[in-house]
Amino acid sequence: MHLDVSRHLFPVAFIRKYIDELALYKFNTFHWHLTDDQGWRIEIKKYPELQRKAAYRTETLIGHKKELPHRFDGKRYGGYYTQAEVRDIVRYATQRHITVIPEIEMPGHAMAALSAYPELGCLKPNGQPGGPYQAATFWGVFDDVFCAGNESTFAFLEGVLDEVMALFPSTYIHVGGDECPKTRWKTCAKCQARIRNEHLKDEDELQSYFIRRIEQHVNKKGRQVIGWDEILEGGLSPGATVMSWRGIEGGIEAIRQKHNAIMTPESHVYFDYYQSLYPEEPLAAAGYTPLSKVYAYEPVPANIGPEEAIYLKGVQGTAWSEYLDSPAKAEYMIFPRAIAVAEIAWSQRQHRNYPDFLRRLRLQDALLKRLNVTYAKRFDELTDSVSISPTGSLQLALSTTLPGATIRYTTDGADPIESSAVYTHPIEINQTKTLKAIAYLRNQPQGRLFQKTLTISKSTGKPVTFTTEPTGSYRPASPLVAVNGIAGTSRYNTGEWIGFQGKDADILIDLQSVQSITSLGTHVLNYHWQRMWSPDTLSVAVSDDGKTFREVYLQTKFPINGINPVNATFPPTQARYVRIRATNKGVIPPGEYGAGGKAWLMLDEFQIN
Repeated sequence: MHLDVSRHLFPVAFIRKYIDELALYKFNTFHWHLTDDQGWRIEIKKYPELQRKAAYRTETLIGHKKELPHRFDGKRYGGYYTQAEVRDIVRYATQRHITVIPEIEMPGHAMAALSAYPELGCLKPNGQPGGPYQAATFWGVFDDVFCAGNESTFAFLEGVLDEVMALFPSTYIHVGGDECPKTRWKTCAKCQARIRNEHLKDEDELQSYFIRRIEQHVNKKGRQVIGWDEILEGGLSPGATVMSWRGIEGGIEAIRQKHNAIMTPESHVYFDYYQSLYPEEPLAAAGYTPLSKVYAYEPVPANIGPEEAIYLKGVQGTAWSEYLDSPAKAEYMIFPRAIAVAEIAWSQRQHRNYPDFLRRLRLQDALLKRLNVTYAKRFDELTDSVSISPTGSLQLALSTTLPGATIRYTTDGADPIESSAVYTHPIEINQTKTLKAIAYLRNQPQGRLFQKTLTISKSTGKPVTFTTEPTGSYRPASPLVAVNGIAGTSRYNTGEWIGFQGKDADILIDLQSVQSITSLGTHVLNYHWQRMWSPDTLSVAVSDDGKTFREVYLQTKFPINGINPVNATFPPTQARYVRIRATNKGVIPPGEYGAGGKAWLMLDEFQIN
């Protein structure tokens, strides 16, 4: 298990308690993320400005980073762990058979360090020193990184790592390596000179050079480095272990190169994601990762054979703390999902059984209460799935993992009560309505009220063709997701959003008969902080025969930072086929998160009337 203490600093007493919790569930490694843009959290005696300046930020973001304009609390925030405290924590963990692996971020996520030692930043295009710098006050990825052309950078980091390695006896030292924009390196005279003098191909190889130099220093001390999967870019250092977070591909690539790998894919084991779709959940970073999804994750990739699997060294649950602003919130987001990680790590795939896991998990309640662990107990809440019958009608299925529970529901807008209809089989939805449901156990309601609105239109359940195929994890389970009556939400990874990375969307809906239509509704997701950009244009065209189309609507502005509604209206027109085309932003512009990468174009439910 991982814990980020840079965004929010946790007391020593909680770190000790966290270690106790990890030991209880047989974790053997604690990955301690100690430095980042928002704060430097470990005392380094050689560099006292890290304690005096880098450990503090002037204020902290209020609410979610997607909310614009950003709001701040105006309060100085920070602190750090003394070397004596670190030794105590390491000793405490060792007594509980847990190895503590420290992480010192480089070459990116360096804003806090640069605020203390600005000479370690890149030169500006005019040759002047960079900066001024300050520890970041909001969450994100920043262009200011350690200068790779400056020898002082390596002297500083080697000095830091020498003190870190004296405190942590672990074989492995994590050196970060993730989310390092190359913007400053491209215009820094020192970095460009380094590329020429070292005969490097580009800035990616410069990052590889950077990590390789650090690795050589760590190796001299008898240690090994771990880095996030971006350290693969430009060539992997000889003995580096890859921690694969942007999916499993980085881990697989490392294994194929006969390097050790640790799996921690954001999609399954990031615990700053929501664990419930209910609106009452406390603020979290991004999408939806329920307990069931964590438990379903298999760390050993299906296409890795036994001779390669020896390089897979483990699986990690990851807890970034942007929105974990207290020990209680951290525990709520981490447990019981961490318990699922422990089980998938220590058990073989064929022996896992989710209902049995839940049975045993419920028996942990008394123990967790006695230990004063604030954990999320709502894993038995109602969930749903929507399918489309052969006749084109919607079928809404409800379920709960709570043994012996009865589900009662309504479709008339009223809250369900003990005398409401009992759910026994999927409910057919033929007109727009809101379904409400709740589980009952021994005549008492359990948990929170489930609520879902399904919208019926002329396109509901009709055949859909993707002329350009959706991409990756945003490729829907079926094209009919586009016409299943459910709009996407801000928890964007639930399967309702349809994504196209770096390419245009071209979608055709067959209404199966020529009929009069006057509107099309959908949504566009504009989340730059997740590389999701609105299209340059979105058009609607109609046809009688599926061959000759006439455009009836064009939209070029999507001003909302979030979910943009598309309400395409046009004079009554006769049509059978409706085609939606949206042009992808393409390459993410400089200065934005993911600059230079391919933008995502995200669309959801299409409602034609």
